[in-house]
Amino acid sequence: MKKSNIIMLIAALFPLALFIFPLWNITLEAPQYPIPLGMNIYINDFVDANPFDIKNINLMNHYVGMKYIPEAIPEFKIFPAGIIISSLIGLLIAFKGNYKWFLGWFILMVVLSAAGIYDFYIWEHDYGHDLDPKAIMKFTNPDGTVMGFQPPLFGTKHILNFTAHSYPRLGAFFLGLGIATSLLAYYVGLKVHKKTLKV
Repeated sequence: MKKSNIIMLIAALFPLALFIFPLWNITLEAPQYPIPLGMNIYINDFVDANPFDIKNINLMNHYVGMKYIPEAIPEFKIFPAGIIISSLIGLLIAFKGNYKWFLGWFILMVVLSAAGIYDFYIWEHDYGHDLDPKAIMKFTNPDGTVMGFQPPLFGTKHILNFTAHSYPRLGAFFLGLGIATSLLAYYVGLKVHKKTLKV
């Protein structure tokens, strides 16, 4: 097996780490919580960072009219299938394809990842802005509009007396590593191809 194909084989396996490690983490810090509340987002589940964190977040958010964090969302079925299929395609390309196909897989994974990030943003926006008008507590912006409680997509954001942090976890890094490695496989294969043409 060519060196570029071996690299592509490794690249196709990296995304499968999403079934082991969390993809993202959201943490909420506030004076009334000595231990910050948080949740890890896996490719197929929401998981407490500490025992009962999601329950406490739901109870707290209920007062301002936010929806409960569900036990499952449609993406928890779509994303795992997408990762398995894309990894299988990557493995097939590694065994049967050439460097041009490696670039195709790289582009596919970039597009799928961008779509996943956009979907996550839409979910966060709905979660933070689609509030129950009958909520116990209501907050408004200086201009009189209803205040939203959307956590940041990436980074840190202050929401009332909370500081929300949103950052990728190990699963996201493995996914990014797989995508980057496929690009490396393409360049290694391209370099060999150019040398062959000169001979």
